[in-house]
Amino acid sequence: MSDGHQHNGHESVPSRQRRRFPGISSRAYEHPADRSALVALRKLSGFDTVFKALSGLLPERSLRLLFLSDSVRVSDRQFAHLNDMLRDACYILDLEKVPPMYVNQDPNPNAMCIGLDEPIIVVTTGLVELLDEEEMRAVVGHEVGHALSGHSVYRTILLFLTSLAVRVAWIPLGNFAIMAIVTALREWFRKSELSADRAGLLVGQDLQASMRGLMKIAGGNHLHEMNVDAFLEQAEEYEAGGDLRDSVLKILNVLPRSHPFTTVRAAELKKWAASRDYQRLMDGHYPRRDEDKDASVRESWRDSASSYADEVRTSKDPLMKLVSDIAGGAGDLGDRVRRGFGGFTSSAPKPPRGPQQPGTSSGSSSDTASGTAPGTSSGTSSGAQDARDEEPPRDGA
Repeated sequence: MSDGHQHNGHESVPSRQRRRFPGISSRAYEHPADRSALVALRKLSGFDTVFKALSGLLPERSLRLLFLSDSVRVSDRQFAHLNDMLRDACYILDLEKVPPMYVNQDPNPNAMCIGLDEPIIVVTTGLVELLDEEEMRAVVGHEVGHALSGHSVYRTILLFLTSLAVRVAWIPLGNFAIMAIVTALREWFRKSELSADRAGLLVGQDLQASMRGLMKIAGGNHLHEMNVDAFLEQAEEYEAGGDLRDSVLKILNVLPRSHPFTTVRAAELKKWAASRDYQRLMDGHYPRRDEDKDASVRESWRDSASSYADEVRTSKDPLMKLVSDIAGGAGDLGDRVRRGFGGFTSSAPKPPRGPQQPGTSSGSSSDTASGTAPGTSSGTSSGAQDARDEEPPRDGA
């Protein structure tokens, strides 16, 4: 850690000050869906013990030896600027034990936090060469956020199961069972990435740097050719554009991914940075780590359900709007679905209503269709039937 650390809740750096968060709980920045899943898992007696007992099957020891033997370990003598960022990130988020970090030769920009017993952080040379100092600081904070949240255990399991699914693909139903678990873990992990992006912002405390970093990961090192506002407009177009067919394709496209799409991550992070929760956190009001044992599973699930409900209600995605309309008691569901799919189907025209004989009662529609004789009373007048036919559908019908 740098010598500029102060004890007034801020960290002194050459160009600016950053707030420190003593005793902060990962619940302060975790996405509600991520948080509820983790709280539920942690409440299961022996859950982590059982999974760590699988260490003989999981390749953790092999991975550690691999990075130790074929990557560069970050220290005060190797990649010293990354070492300073790592120690500063742990100081800001009050992570007592600094995890080891390695730089791995790989042109693809990437970073990960893995490990069962102790987390290790790996960044690729492609990422180090792509990002400037403040953008990289947000990424290091992102990975430290994963470590503080305990994501490395489940991330390692996900990597192992993904590899295992390939090996047992020839076994009938074996691959299906494993991929069901992998799909569920990927959905959780995509939410955990949103949590870690928030942790990166807490460490860097520079929203524009976080936005630039995500934009560079999407479009490469041509910053003079890109614009953050235009990049965020892509996220808005992605969410609101198209019809139900596009909504289905979005779901299919994201299923095999461990990370959300980059424009979506940028938009989600900007929305959180503008929220009251973030402002309160920056003012020093946040849940503490020593309160984690009292965290309620039911409360976390309720927060998660509320978050999903808000997401559905405010989403501009055609499918989410349809779900919201149905929940709100929309009228002609079939017509809405047809319009949602671009109107490629058309409803059959209704047959014209036959003239009513004056002074006679019309039967129910089924009576009329079966040829009930005029003058036979069915208990329903034609006027009442017509009024019922023309009445618009009510909410909840």
